[in-house]
Amino acid sequence: MFIDTLNLQAKDFAFRWKDLIRKSTQLKHYNEMSDEALIQADASFYPLLARSLDRGLDRAALGDFFVKLGKGRMNGGFPISEVIYAVNLTEQVVIGCLMTDFILDNTMRMYEAMGIVNRVAEFFLLGCFYLTKGFLEATYIKMNRADAVSEELLKKYFRDDFFFKNE
Repeated sequence: MFIDTLNLQAKDFAFRWKDLIRKSTQLKHYNEMSDEALIQADASFYPLLARSLDRGLDRAALGDFFVKLGKGRMNGGFPISEVIYAVNLTEQVVIGCLMTDFILDNTMRMYEAMGIVNRVAEFFLLGCFYLTKGFLEATYIKMNRADAVSEELLKKYFRDDFFFKNE
């Protein structure tokens, strides 16, 4: 039932997220986006989350989605702190909906909801892990190619084993 809601109401969730973005003074770069661009950017989270809740966490699909998001946001000039905070707001929208829009009228339903909340939290935590990797990879590439920072200096500060696996 909740999985169907995520799929069918992705734009509604994204609209709620957009409202949270607009209220946040810390999200300067996101607040420069139009309402429609914000809604479109956020709506893609919910079908992937629904699939993860329905079929289990697919690390390859999750990693691909969030790495691309991290690279895109870095190349778009967004600070990593804003990107992670915006993702956290998406998680808040999902959990808020689960806790307010679904009737938790008995102990069994409460335990079900707690299980879903745990899985949602795992999805977003792992998502932020991959998002950061993508963001850092794009930073590494830009510094190396566009800013001509030496490979030696980059390796001194970027100690991640994830770089360049998608190239």
